[in-house]
Amino acid sequence: MITAQDFGDYTLADENIMDIQSITDAAMTTGQSVAELCIRFFLNLLVCWILVQFFYYRKSRRRDYYFTFMVFSAAMLLLLYIMGNVEVGVGLTLGLFAIFGVIRYRTETVPIREMTYLFVIIALAALNGLAPVYKIVGVAGPDPRYVISMGTVGIMALSNLLVILLIWFLENGKFLNHTSTKLVLYDRIELIVPEKRDELIADLEKRTGVKVDNLEIGHVDFLRDAAYIKIFYTLEKGQTGSIDTLTRAKDFVEQ
Repeated sequence: MITAQDFGDYTLADENIMDIQSITDAAMTTGQSVAELCIRFFLNLLVCWILVQFFYYRKSRRRDYYFTFMVFSAAMLLLLYIMGNVEVGVGLTLGLFAIFGVIRYRTETVPIREMTYLFVIIALAALNGLAPVYKIVGVAGPDPRYVISMGTVGIMALSNLLVILLIWFLENGKFLNHTSTKLVLYDRIELIVPEKRDELIADLEKRTGVKVDNLEIGHVDFLRDAAYIKIFYTLEKGQTGSIDTLTRAKDFVEQ
């Protein structure tokens, strides 16, 4: 049975908890807040730069996406950090960036490699922006305060390092065959029939200079004696086929 005395004890305990929370909330100084933001920001910026400079840009040479990834990562981290500490919450923050992404990218096709790096950068920004950096010590004593949690910071740094190592392994793995495609407007339509497939492949290899792994025949124009053929070929180590994804002249200039 709950008595009035029990209710009074509960109220007193609750008030003590509130007092401790008030003290600990006020214990983080401005310098600690600035240090926390700097740790998050520069760690995230360093990891993002390593991924973009040494893995993405080394192969694609797309300066437009280089700029997008770096700025997007910094803005995402700052927004998550600020809104993660207020009542707005992280859900609305991610929703806002989803809306911005739809508005920006719905008008043109973003290659799958660029989309992959974009999602990795968003995930790292969320990790670095929300992982706790400080911990409370001395809660039961007269002087509760915030101190840097080296264990949590180490885990956060290790998580970033694991992502870097994974991307390095996949980008440089010899077991992965990097393939690309070319769309060719072909003029010898007498070779597109199945019984002349070997002769068609030999002619395409001679004229394009690549080893054709497979091909698909698309639109055929018998009035102009031409057909669209999509050829698949394997890239050499270190090569990239990003130019095959370009559809406008300005995209080529921006590389």
